[in-house]
Amino acid sequence: DVVDAIGGGAAASFSLTQLGPRAAKGDLDPGFFVEHFVKDLGIALGEAERLGLQLRGMQVASELYAEMMKNGQGKRGTQALVQAVEALARKEGPSVVGFPPRS
Repeated sequence: DVVDAIGGGAAASFSLTQLGPRAAKGDLDPGFFVEHFVKDLGIALGEAERLGLQLRGMQVASELYAEMMKNGQGKRGTQALVQAVEALARKEGPSVVGFPPRS
């Protein structure tokens, strides 16, 4: 699977090894709440702006997580982002994320 394929290289991280398999199985129980992550992203983006930095990847992540909050998913685990990306892929088409959504 994807976690095994990239988990031993430069992409290895706690999030990938611990939350990746959970997300793949549909386990979206929180280890860290989306609502807290949105708060932290806001702080980080505010500091980046203060320093004159543009962190587009972080901004996109913040927008996706904020959308999850709007949809009442603030108490889910951050790995629930996979569902937001899948919903975006269904809405916009698979080319948005480079692979087709899971069925």
